[in-house]
Amino acid sequence: MSIYCCKFLRVIAFAPAAAIMLAAHNISAQESFTTVQWPNTPTARIEALAILQTLNANLLSNASATLTLDRWCAGHKLAAQGSKIVAQRVRGRDKPVDSRIRELLAVGPDEPIAYRHVRVVCGNRVLSEADNWYVPARLTMDMNKALNTSDVAFGRAVQSLNFTRTNLSSNLLWSPLPEGWDVEKELPTPATGSSLVLPPFLLEHHAVLKLQDGTPFSALVESYTSNVLDFPAPPLLAH
Repeated sequence: MSIYCCKFLRVIAFAPAAAIMLAAHNISAQESFTTVQWPNTPTARIEALAILQTLNANLLSNASATLTLDRWCAGHKLAAQGSKIVAQRVRGRDKPVDSRIRELLAVGPDEPIAYRHVRVVCGNRVLSEADNWYVPARLTMDMNKALNTSDVAFGRAVQSLNFTRTNLSSNLLWSPLPEGWDVEKELPTPATGSSLVLPPFLLEHHAVLKLQDGTPFSALVESYTSNVLDFPAPPLLAH
């Protein structure tokens, strides 16, 4: 496959400094990079970018990240058949509600806002980490109870609201291809037999969820991990 056949692929936004990512997510140096089941070849890198952009497009075009990850997990066999996304609550890492969050949620300074930090898991793979500030008064009693007492993913808990999603930003935190790859004659050749090594987080989305009448009820920051690519390389790349 020629590298020039994929020139239509573009990074939505690229933050090349891995140190920024590690500081933002409190990840130690020992666990900062992951080797996945992909060969470190130019063709594999082009395919990895195409697949990562496919996931990005799927997330941006659907209201529920939970249901999108359900399909991604099943389609790429990241967990046992029938597995569903669950949210592992991370306690003790609450982030304060600042004026920007209140503005996004269209609430006054005294309106109660709940916070949830979760690891979004399918099988034994953490696919994303999410910060979620939401307005309990705009949810039902049963929804609030489920969010407070169970590992239900937020999108599944509030699914009956038939909510919409407004995407505020989408950042590609890592690119498999170096800057300027599309104008170079060829990509650098890696060591024979090596595998792709990824940073811990690949994508970051900021979004607001809204009721059918346009009232916002949730502000989200979602960080997608390298586990979203933790499946065997497509057959084309195995030869």
